Amino acid sequence: MAISFTIEKKCRDTLGRTGVLKTPHGEVKTPVFMPVGTQATVKALTPDQVKEAGAEILLANTYHLYMRPGHELVREAGGLHKFMNWDRPILTDSGGFQVFSLGALRKVTEEGVLFASHLDGSRHMLTPEKAIEIEEALGADIIMAFDECSPWPAEYDAVAAAMERTHRWAQRCKDAKTREDQALFGIVQGGTYADLRKESAKVIDSMDFPGNAIGGLSVGEPKPLMNEMLDITVPLLSENKPRYLMGVGSFDCFVDGVARGVDMFDCVLQTRMARNGTALTRNGRLVVRNAQYARDFSPIEEGCTCYTCRHFTRAYIRHLVKAGEILGATLLTIHNIHTSVQFMKEIRRAIEEDRFLAFKNEFFANYQG
Repeated sequence: MAISFTIEKKCRDTLGRTGVLKTPHGEVKTPVFMPVGTQATVKALTPDQVKEAGAEILLANTYHLYMRPGHELVREAGGLHKFMNWDRPILTDSGGFQVFSLGALRKVTEEGVLFASHLDGSRHMLTPEKAIEIEEALGADIIMAFDECSPWPAEYDAVAAAMERTHRWAQRCKDAKTREDQALFGIVQGGTYADLRKESAKVIDSMDFPGNAIGGLSVGEPKPLMNEMLDITVPLLSENKPRYLMGVGSFDCFVDGVARGVDMFDCVLQTRMARNGTALTRNGRLVVRNAQYARDFSPIEEGCTCYTCRHFTRAYIRHLVKAGEILGATLLTIHNIHTSVQFMKEIRRAIEEDRFLAFKNEFFANYQG
């Protein structure tokens, strides 16, 4: 087995649990937030800064690395870990969501997805077999099956067809996989239709992947609807395997997801918000670029121990953002990743100490969104 997963503590009031995910490049304590390094880099940070912020595992993107610099080049470099100088675990997505995001630039067939590159318009065909070929060349510890993600809202028949194709593609991914040192996760689809989510969860779980992911959520649907789908889906996935909610990164979704039995999360929110002059805090978003912080000489978040909050004020960071200085994005990214990782550690500690429900209630009493 490329990975192993051990549950250490179960919450007595919710489906939340803590665990340890062991990979060829180290252990990951769950529940965990995975910062996104789309192009084999967490935007604005060095690998050492990402480590100092506390990240145990990163996500990189198959589609973007296939487009540039190419998976064969990464293979020549010794794989993604060596190429980007990151010696901790890496997860690569399959490119399914990115291809879905291309909209009119792509055409889905049973064979795969024909699409035009967002870089130069060149034509490419991404199939389940091709996705696995790319992911094996990249060499991440955890790789994802190629799936078809439905938009929201979408007609029932279209979502059902995409779900069924996702199941067939998942089997093709399993058949194409050759590397024993990588763990392939399946992906549950089904949009926001309860019966489809149930069907997909059962089918994907029955295929006996070492981990299961929940895709096709956080694509525009209201959060209560996402939570409803999690309530339906998660209990149907094997308890002894990690459960990964894809593309979700706000603090309220961390709490809601963990309470429903999710172990792994990833999102570009932390880095994207930073580049837009916004900090994430336990009480909600802080738009540092706003004029009210021009003379605010307090840290981004009181009590935060990140490099940014230990050394700089809101006023200084606002100045950097308004001046277009790169350091502004760097300092905000450090904070956003650090506070997200630390928040997940607090969730783990609350579960370990049998007080997660109280933690959850207190959090939502203070959270501004």
